[in-house]
Amino acid sequence: MEANVMAVLEDIRPMLQQDGGDVEFVELTADNVVKVRLQGHCAGCPYSQMTVKNGIERILKEHYPEISVESVN
Repeated sequence: MEANVMAVLEDIRPMLQQDGGDVEFVELTADNVVKVRLQGHCAGCPYSQMTVKNGIERILKEHYPEISVESVN
């Protein structure tokens, strides 16, 4: 499943890059938590948690409803 999650993140990446940001896959935990690290403009953005939950997590859940997404530093 990790490779599939990373493939979906590759599809999301261009949207973030348009705004000067990016996303890095950190890990998929045993309890299906996808940990990501926001980079560039996204890392310091006051809306970063909104990006993670309403953007990245929403899109990943369309493919894998059992996962959740957390941002790490």
